[in-house]
Amino acid sequence: MVKHQPLQVYEKQVFVSFVTGIYGCRWKRYQRSHDDSSKWECTWLVILFSSFLLLLFWVYFWLVAHNDYNQFNWLLYNRSGEWRDDTFLILAYSAVGFSYISILTILACFHISLGQQLNLYWVHKVGVLATLLTTISGLVTVDDVWGEEWAIVLISLQSTAPFLHLGALAMFTAVGWLVAGYVVRRERSNVQVTVLMIYVVLLLVIYLAPLTFRCPCIMDRHALAPRPEVIGRRGAPMLAPENTMVSFNRALQQGVSSLQADVTISEDGVPFLMRDSTLRRTTDVSKMFPARQNDDASSFNWTDIHSLNAGQWFLESDPYWTVGSLTTKDRSRVGNQTVCTLVEMLRLAARADRSALLYVRRPPPQHPRHRSWFMDTLWAVQRAGIPQKRVTWTPDTDRGRVRGLQQTADEKLSLEEMKQRGISSLTLHYSKASHRDIQEYLANNVSVTVYPVNEAWLYSLLWCSGVPSVSSDAPQDLRKVPYPIWLMSQSAYSFIWIMSDLVSIAVVLIIFSFQKWKLSGMQSYNPEQIMLSAVTRRASRDVNVMKEKLIFSEINNGLNSTEDMSLDLENGYASYSCSGLSH
Repeated sequence: MVKHQPLQVYEKQVFVSFVTGIYGCRWKRYQRSHDDSSKWECTWLVILFSSFLLLLFWVYFWLVAHNDYNQFNWLLYNRSGEWRDDTFLILAYSAVGFSYISILTILACFHISLGQQLNLYWVHKVGVLATLLTTISGLVTVDDVWGEEWAIVLISLQSTAPFLHLGALAMFTAVGWLVAGYVVRRERSNVQVTVLMIYVVLLLVIYLAPLTFRCPCIMDRHALAPRPEVIGRRGAPMLAPENTMVSFNRALQQGVSSLQADVTISEDGVPFLMRDSTLRRTTDVSKMFPARQNDDASSFNWTDIHSLNAGQWFLESDPYWTVGSLTTKDRSRVGNQTVCTLVEMLRLAARADRSALLYVRRPPPQHPRHRSWFMDTLWAVQRAGIPQKRVTWTPDTDRGRVRGLQQTADEKLSLEEMKQRGISSLTLHYSKASHRDIQEYLANNVSVTVYPVNEAWLYSLLWCSGVPSVSSDAPQDLRKVPYPIWLMSQSAYSFIWIMSDLVSIAVVLIIFSFQKWKLSGMQSYNPEQIMLSAVTRRASRDVNVMKEKLIFSEINNGLNSTEDMSLDLENGYASYSCSGLSH
């Protein structure tokens, strides 16, 4: 007589094994559990979600800060004295770190949805903690080195808020599935009530968030101002070395309305174009005059300055990641550039019938041209033959000595201050030019130029704000923006907003109702029916029947061959199946 223990029937759970295996290295069925997660694992879940949110902010910041990557590298250069592109490493870390934390976050949500016990693998705990600490240290460093850049986050929300709202709405609606599965359990606790209240409050905040939006591009398209003129900031520095003749020629080819340059006065009174206080970054002064490479650029005479190469650095450092797009002819031309004089740039602007915007750096007190720098600059303007009305410069000092030239202030001033100083033009950083200020200046006939504007979204935002002109390092990119990226009437956006909220409310109610119905159905289901259905499904091809712990307690002595043993096994299994069905 053969005795058998009950057979265990398991369905394949490939997805569950995948989720628990990657998250907690629990690939086997016996390693998993539906018990409540420990407080320690819940703490790690909070750390994981916190890391995800922090990295989400970090990635968003660096995406919108792309407008100012070169400025960031320039600030680091001024601190360290060495030029390097640290944004590449930051972007690499952001991509890898955010992808890693996002995958773990999604897997954690699947654990909650499937009712699996959380058990984050220790390697992932180390990775999550390292990512969190690295991101925090990165935020602290950015605040120390580049704290003024935080303003771009709020400015970008004027353009991205409507779309971020829809994304947040979709995400929190989906999270409702997890919340519903947790709060509709038979057992009631204060924690469940708290979770539900927090979810409802956050959902209401998202529903009503558009009431706080101030988006200039939500407007009537008939009220849209003319397209802002683009000023070539130091020429077209993404296509050629900044403040060189080839850079200004490239800018004119991109259709700029004006050329902007940084002016420094040499020791012998020749105004030349140089952004930095030294010649180290943009020339080969360290090779030609190694002992003077850290000296002020204005301490050199023009003969020495003109002997320097001002293009090779661009090919070697590739500050904008654009050198790869240059042809062999362009590389040769760029590599042979020299420092440009103010007269050369102004003559080029005059031939092209363009204006010029000059940032003049006054020499230090010990400089021999400290008192005559103004006349040196004015003399260069007159020699270039450009109409004086086409030349604007800043700072607006020595106002009484300027006749015919336009002057602009590079700081935010009140209307009264502007009238007292006789200024009718402002050149402002985009972080200082709010939509309300721009409208107030334009209403009082004050011309406003905003800098630096290198991204299409920022250009579109300022276009909707009515800015008449922008200064850009990327005129070749802004040329491809014939119309704001998005423009929507208030009524159209209100319709989208309200309909999105209503759809979200309906979906959330359906989710909670379904979860409650699902739980009530599981509670009323007869366990004997579950066992019976499991037996009747054995013949299905989709079920993998595992015969475990099949023990023979007695074997007939008359079995002398393998065929007889196989026959007894088949008869025993058939008798067991029939007895299971009869019960």
